[in-house]
Amino acid sequence: METSKFEIADYLESKEMIAEYLNIVLEEGNNADIINAIGHIAKAIGMTKIAEETGLSRPSLYKALSDGAKPQFETIMKVLKAIGGQIQINPASN
Repeated sequence: METSKFEIADYLESKEMIAEYLNIVLEEGNNADIINAIGHIAKAIGMTKIAEETGLSRPSLYKALSDGAKPQFETIMKVLKAIGGQIQINPASN
């Protein structure tokens, strides 16, 4: 029996699902997890669309959002805007 690799991008079908996924990763993950999650979201929406909206090439996006990548903050902000997200700071509960 052959199995297929699980792709979270296949299940990110709405803005609400995307926001929930990214918020969980932001709360529980590390920097690499967050970059990977943004990459999954970009794949779910479509790298071509994200490339057009950010002004970055598809290869640059794949490289910036791949495992082990350390993209510039500007790149992350462009991609977040293109996926319809924004950063909001709330006071931490201690």
